[in-house]
Amino acid sequence: MDTGGQEADTQNDAGFYARLPVVAPFSRLTDPDVYTPLPEGWVLGLSDIVNSTAAIAAGRYKEVNTAAASLIAALSNRLGDQDFPFVFGGDGASFAVPPEQSDLARDVLAAVAAWAGDSFGFTLRVAMVPVSEIRAAGYDVRIARFAASHDVTYAMFSGGGLSFAERRMKEGAFAVQPAPPGTLPDLTGLSCGFDELRSEKGIILSLIVIPVPNGDQTAFIRLIADVLSLADNPKEARRPLPEGGLPLANPFQGFSIESKILKRGNLAAKAKLAAYRLLAFIIFKLGRRIGRFDPVRYQDQLVENTDFRKFDDGLRMTLDCTPNLADRLEGLLSQARLQGIARFGLHRQQSALMTCFVPSPTRSDHVHFVDGAMGGYAMAAQALKAAV
Repeated sequence: MDTGGQEADTQNDAGFYARLPVVAPFSRLTDPDVYTPLPEGWVLGLSDIVNSTAAIAAGRYKEVNTAAASLIAALSNRLGDQDFPFVFGGDGASFAVPPEQSDLARDVLAAVAAWAGDSFGFTLRVAMVPVSEIRAAGYDVRIARFAASHDVTYAMFSGGGLSFAERRMKEGAFAVQPAPPGTLPDLTGLSCGFDELRSEKGIILSLIVIPVPNGDQTAFIRLIADVLSLADNPKEARRPLPEGGLPLANPFQGFSIESKILKRGNLAAKAKLAAYRLLAFIIFKLGRRIGRFDPVRYQDQLVENTDFRKFDDGLRMTLDCTPNLADRLEGLLSQARLQGIARFGLHRQQSALMTCFVPSPTRSDHVHFVDGAMGGYAMAAQALKAAV
């Protein structure tokens, strides 16, 4: 299959993203030629939890991750089976849609902002930024589809446009107003029932590496290749999920958070959720196929489908690694910063968190977002800003 770049699609249709070639392995994403410009008429949707650092300091990182992932779940449920580009950022999320879906996307952003405020007391900043405005400012939005597994692809972004859009959103531009209080988006399939994933190598490392504006792009690509090479050593690093799936946790782990996805005050829905949680625990405990659901196969898919590394105008990665490897990565990146090649932020913690979107337990395209359990990407981003 040809995985090279191609000219921007002149038709602003929803099928543009699905027609993009699929890229693998992950190391190929350092090649600028695998990215394709988004069509001019498309728009980016973005969200960001205001003052997420304080929420994380208060131990509310699971709520932060759930609120961030809710945008992806809500839009996916509105679009049905249509594939669309999105990225999970720990304390926010981003996506892209064609112009004919911009009104629908705006409604989803507004509803999710209202729900995050009602359920968690978060101020969820949301915005929609036209790709044409981004290009007028001198940036681009280029996109690639990475095959995380046979069943799931994730969007990767380059060109600086997504970062520009995030900055403008935080400045108050292109804002979408929240829907009225009590508005509930369709969050079917969003779950957070897994326990924390303890490090097996010693440290869960949350890492963000971005290029210096107008810096040496070739040197940055070499740097990322070096980082990925170090992270590819199985003796010192691994993805945060153990092979073979996750250990069983209390069947009501995260129930209080997940119940907020339901209509408030709906006791019947909460009872149904509790029964579903208990049944799922029993099925996974027995490890036996029930109807079309195979718990062993699901666990294998869960590991493969996890979004633990990504490009969105830079590298984001959550890694289970040895302290020695974390030190070497930090030393490599510190040198690159001194040389004017890259900026970075990292955060060390003892465990990771996973937030899931499972449209149906019998389908193989369920997606899982991993972040550090004690601040993760949000704290790495704070470290990056502090180093400027």
